[in-house]
Amino acid sequence: MSAQVIYLVRHGRTPLNAEGRIRGHEDPELDEVGLGQAAALGEHFATAALDWVTSSPLRRARQTAGAIATRHRLEADVDAQFQDRDYGRWAGELTSEVVGRFGSVDAAPGVEPWGAFRDRVAESFGALVLEEPAGPGLVVGHDAVNRAILEALFGLDPATTPQRTGCWNELHHNGKAWEAVRIDQLP
Repeated sequence: MSAQVIYLVRHGRTPLNAEGRIRGHEDPELDEVGLGQAAALGEHFATAALDWVTSSPLRRARQTAGAIATRHRLEADVDAQFQDRDYGRWAGELTSEVVGRFGSVDAAPGVEPWGAFRDRVAESFGALVLEEPAGPGLVVGHDAVNRAILEALFGLDPATTPQRTGCWNELHHNGKAWEAVRIDQLP
């Protein structure tokens, strides 16, 4: 039996990324660099076999997913469960200021607890890959979404697992276990 292949992609850069601001449920479009990253991902995956593409509902993820899906004459499905972590009132604030005030973003009041977020995303990922055909697929989300899945499947520390804007990860499932083939790759 051949392995099921799933790609996890992080959306391209936005103005909030460029400024070091917490994004969360904020919904900016990709900036010029991000549009270039999305186009590069589309080009990179143009020859990959993809049967489906799923995206977070946030614009930056949908724009990135669209750049990939159109190369395959697919329409990206939107799944609200892959929405970014809820940072509450801290969304849009400088990450450095929130960390300076509370010691970490996790310690800021009103931030969605990491464990609950990780469990939500991991459960949704598991349901998605069971529902979709065994063919290769691709999920476009956010750094926190990808880190949550990588922690749940492989125990990777979300604080030290890189997920640059416009990156991709390749995961294989052989019917019994997951394998992380590539992490944080750029086209």
